[in-house]
Amino acid sequence: MSESNFDIQSPPCVLCGWTDNCPEKYGEKKTYVEYNLTVHYYCLLMSSGIWQRGEEDEGVDGFLITDIRKEVNRAAKLKCNICKKKGASIGCVAPKCKRSYHFPCGLRKECIFQFMEDFRSYCWEHKPVQIFPDKESRGPSQCTICLDLVEHLPLYSVLKSPCCKNAWFHRECLQYQALSAGIFFFRCTVCNNKDKFQEEMLRMGIHIPEKDASWELEENAYQDLLQCYQHCDIRRCLCKEGRDYNEPDSKWEIKRCQSCGSRGTHLACSSMKSWEQNWECVECRSIFAKSGKYSKQKKRSLATSEKTDGTTCLLEEPSPKYPRQSPGSQHSFLLQSPKIICQNNLSPCSRLELPPSNRTTMSLSPLMSNRSWSLGKKHLRTQRREVSSILKELKQQINTKTTRLNINTENIWNTALKGFRQRNFRPTNTIEVKFTNCKNRLKTDTSGSKHLFFQLLMGHLQNSSLFEGSSAKNLSLDSQALKENLYFEAGKMIAVSLVHGGPSPGFFSKILFNCLVYGPENVKPNLEDVADIDVAQTIKKIKYANSLSSLQSTIHECYDFLAAAGCLRPITALCDKNMLVNDLLTHHVIKRIISPLESFRQGLKTLGVLEKMEMHPVAFSSIFCHKPERLSAETLCDLFTIHCSSGVKEVGGADFWIGYLQDVESGESVVTLEDILYFVTGSFSIPPIGFDPEPTIKFLHVGYPIGNRLLNCLELPITKTYESFKNKMEFTIRNTLRVERE
Repeated sequence: MSESNFDIQSPPCVLCGWTDNCPEKYGEKKTYVEYNLTVHYYCLLMSSGIWQRGEEDEGVDGFLITDIRKEVNRAAKLKCNICKKKGASIGCVAPKCKRSYHFPCGLRKECIFQFMEDFRSYCWEHKPVQIFPDKESRGPSQCTICLDLVEHLPLYSVLKSPCCKNAWFHRECLQYQALSAGIFFFRCTVCNNKDKFQEEMLRMGIHIPEKDASWELEENAYQDLLQCYQHCDIRRCLCKEGRDYNEPDSKWEIKRCQSCGSRGTHLACSSMKSWEQNWECVECRSIFAKSGKYSKQKKRSLATSEKTDGTTCLLEEPSPKYPRQSPGSQHSFLLQSPKIICQNNLSPCSRLELPPSNRTTMSLSPLMSNRSWSLGKKHLRTQRREVSSILKELKQQINTKTTRLNINTENIWNTALKGFRQRNFRPTNTIEVKFTNCKNRLKTDTSGSKHLFFQLLMGHLQNSSLFEGSSAKNLSLDSQALKENLYFEAGKMIAVSLVHGGPSPGFFSKILFNCLVYGPENVKPNLEDVADIDVAQTIKKIKYANSLSSLQSTIHECYDFLAAAGCLRPITALCDKNMLVNDLLTHHVIKRIISPLESFRQGLKTLGVLEKMEMHPVAFSSIFCHKPERLSAETLCDLFTIHCSSGVKEVGGADFWIGYLQDVESGESVVTLEDILYFVTGSFSIPPIGFDPEPTIKFLHVGYPIGNRLLNCLELPITKTYESFKNKMEFTIRNTLRVERE
């Protein structure tokens, strides 16, 4: 069969009789010379008396030529109810409706043509319509595609998004968008929803072609984006090979600005280590400095020096007079000199100068001062600091309106699910937690209750049927949970927990995290990713078969398993086992849970968390795939800021505080460092976002320590001896926690 373009005279379509050639409205118009046939694609699809009985390469896109001629003869007997001419091949499917019309006439009369299932058509009287609530605003808004105004009226030319309350479109804009994006990329332009949006648009007559997006089909469309910036822009480049020289995994590797990506530096030219990720160019740092945000970012990629007036001077190159401190030395210094802020002027004091005797009592034990921080831990801390700043940015969405969750600690999942599904729940509202089965202060302690709630919730999720595996977990396939949309709710809860100051999950497997941020199609599973022991043993048998006969024997034994997985394939050589193993791993680890994974991803999109995960995958893996770092005396010392008041000898109090933390860490106490943190904040670990407000310490004339969880403030008694200080701390913290646990 040969196919050619229509001739100069543009013969009419055999079904509608129109000579117009507008692919966007009527589909592609083709002329088949050998059959003396010209037809619009949409006229063919929507005709009531013809079906696609052939293969795609037979006849006209699967419509047999004999069937097309029969349909033309049938339509020749029917008169169009719109133009009154013969050849009306399309009929309204509404019961008892006998209207027939041509496809172009139906468009002009605002009929609805559904390009799905059995390709139904509805006349202007029986067409489906969208329901607009009476209370909804009738004023105009912007079409989110063309940005022109669109009236909120029940018109054929106006369509409303089913997933977004305030998303309105022109029908024509949506149709052009669908033809360009295709079925794989056509989705709501506001919330990115695909399934619900496509279902509604198909119902309302939008044609979504089964093809890839037009921009994906353009050859070398993204070629320019594949070019990475490779140039050292430091004023004094030290590389003898030139500014464009780049040698990965060496000191001459070029690192790009993490903010703009359009400036670079050799690692050696900025005195950076290979594991350091945070570098910003002069232009970006000056922008941050002017906006006041730079001082909040704890970045050590380039040196900074402090002027005497307190302003920060940004240097393009590190000064040789002020070498950068290593993280280990910095921590050591912080623990010897705790952060102290004077209350009389509310400004940070200079590092506390202690007399020699006091310095001796506050010095670190050999275990702490000589701790060798591994490169992995340093890198993990760097990534977690980056996550903290990202989550604080997301937290700016949270407003002051509160939503109360009534939680029963003995039924944490069901009560949490009920709270998250209540009508007035909004992730952007401030969350207040009330424990309905507690009689102590947790019942009304808002900050501590919220920390405890999210901690219990994350613990339940880790051990729920939604996940499988031992320590590093993947999603499981729970059909009932999928039906009840629990995977979505779980993802939503994790996102809300992170932004509202809860703990990180910390139990995700690498394969699960990679599927979430890179997409399952870009992830290759290993045997270690299989959680089911029996399945892993079966795959292992196939993988380690050492002869063709033993391989075929194993496949025979596992025939039902392979058939259920859809992985049956002919085995003619021993090397065929590699492809079979890959198919099995992909099926069991990824394809089997593709529906739960997609639902879970939708939940993680809450508050923009998934988007940030995709932008900063390495940083977020530090909190999703790793447990929180175990608390140390050093960590707590750095976490708390001491507020001193005039007339109070804070030096002795700080001395006692440091000594007590060291005793607790070395096991010379009945409480733990986690108990101390919980006593003050209501959390046993430091959440990824950090604490708000930041934890503080006050030395006051009080009888016993007081933990103010609303302010994250630890009020400590002023004592004459360390023994008295320690006894008061032990007694108060131990008994407070005992009462709360009961």
